[in-house]
Amino acid sequence: MAFPLPALEVSSGLAPFVAVALPMVALTVLVLGFVRPTDGRAPLVTQLLLALAVVGGGSVLLLALLFVFLDPNGTTAWTWVLLAFNFMMMVPVGLWFVGQIVFRDRRVAGTGWPWPLGLAVSVTGSEVLMGVLFAVGGASGTVGVAGALASGLSSVWFFWSMAGVMAPLVLWAPLSSVGRSGGWTLVGAAVLAPWVEPYPLLGGAAMTVLMAGAFVALLRPLWSGDVPGADGPLLLGFAAAFMAMTAGGLGVAVSGGSLAAVTGFGGTMALVMVAEVTYLLRRTYRPRLAGPWVRAAAPAVAAGAHPGPTLGP
Repeated sequence: MAFPLPALEVSSGLAPFVAVALPMVALTVLVLGFVRPTDGRAPLVTQLLLALAVVGGGSVLLLALLFVFLDPNGTTAWTWVLLAFNFMMMVPVGLWFVGQIVFRDRRVAGTGWPWPLGLAVSVTGSEVLMGVLFAVGGASGTVGVAGALASGLSSVWFFWSMAGVMAPLVLWAPLSSVGRSGGWTLVGAAVLAPWVEPYPLLGGAAMTVLMAGAFVALLRPLWSGDVPGADGPLLLGFAAAFMAMTAGGLGVAVSGGSLAAVTGFGGTMALVMVAEVTYLLRRTYRPRLAGPWVRAAAPAVAAGAHPGPTLGP
């Protein structure tokens, strides 16, 4: 018996859209790398403007391509696609050029959260649009707004593209062992998530095994006392994310894949991905956010016992 797979088939009619979608994922990773200076400082305002313009231009292009499916016989749809391509080519560079004059070498606030959150929302929203695009394009009939959103949020094009974006961030960010374990677990959850909607039992079981392994891996340092104080809130965040994703997958299985349950699961996954991308971007610019863990001091010397040789005066 063939192993069940999520909807991966791409018809010949969708091939041009795949040719646009895949480079857009690579471009997103390139842009995130561009706003990641190697010296650990926050990015320049001009870098952030360029990144947001590129990601925003990609979203405009995806919306234009979606309009092609909504109005396949109209020339207006393809006009919007051409305009979106022009936007992608000219507007980001133009904003960067203007920003060089207006902001020069000014940097965004290195201790603030709004800019990484804004970039994370933009990236995740763009990938959601990609999922909706292929959900509508691959449907055999007319798809309503709610159905398109549910299908897009459960699409392999959304989950796997986000996994492709998050994986380099986990590699790049200076994370503690707790942060890196949790980050890779969330990447793995994005890889397995497309199985939840079409195969609730298989997808739910795979997600459960992944989450159980992650809980054990994260609880071991907690039990042994090897967790830095700064990683305490991070552990709570991972636990909340794992429980929310598990509850969402359970809702899909119990409801038999209802529209509301699928939308809830995909929406939960999207929120978790926004949180992870935000944290990873923010963490990149504070390499010492969580200092290295130092184990507890050696036990006190018993009364009367010789403390042993010492160095120095």
